[in-house]
Amino acid sequence: MKNNIIIAGVPRAGKSTVSHLLSKKYGYQHVSMDSIIAGFEKCFPETGVSTYQGLSSMDTLRVISGKMAPFVRAMMNSGEYDEFEPGMVLDMYQLLPEDYDRYIRGANCDIAYFITSDVTPEERFLIQKKYDTEKDYTYWKSDEELREGAEYIVEQSILIREQCIRYGLPYYETAREREKSIRRFLRDFGLTDE
Repeated sequence: MKNNIIIAGVPRAGKSTVSHLLSKKYGYQHVSMDSIIAGFEKCFPETGVSTYQGLSSMDTLRVISGKMAPFVRAMMNSGEYDEFEPGMVLDMYQLLPEDYDRYIRGANCDIAYFITSDVTPEERFLIQKKYDTEKDYTYWKSDEELREGAEYIVEQSILIREQCIRYGLPYYETAREREKSIRRFLRDFGLTDE
């Protein structure tokens, strides 16, 4: 296993849960790319990294992924986290497998995707309601907004699954058996005593 790991995928699929676990139990330094992206949106709008740019959710995902993947590679190439064993766990929503393959593959990192592609939008909405906490920005959204978001999260999950298969990248479906999928990830990455 490489020194750093990227945990990517859709909201409420378990990315932060896994990232926090890797940080607390295994000593990885947790870096939230979603927070970094929020900083880009607020402080550097000229970069075009913006969740609210009037594009469809799929186009927004593609734009941000294409802009942030080279940035992530630059972070990996800095060597800052290579001196630690283990290094960092980078928790990121907007990173498509095609952009990982194009910009990041070969860096000192592994990747795993967490998705919810095998559910209906209504089931996805219920997952959101189950796992949202007051710390999540979506917690304060109306049910109507969450239902709309559930449709595009399922759509994005399907795209991510298809691209993971195409590029040979690991993905974990967490919609139905979240804890079991997380345990499988830990086993697959040699991070469990089982």
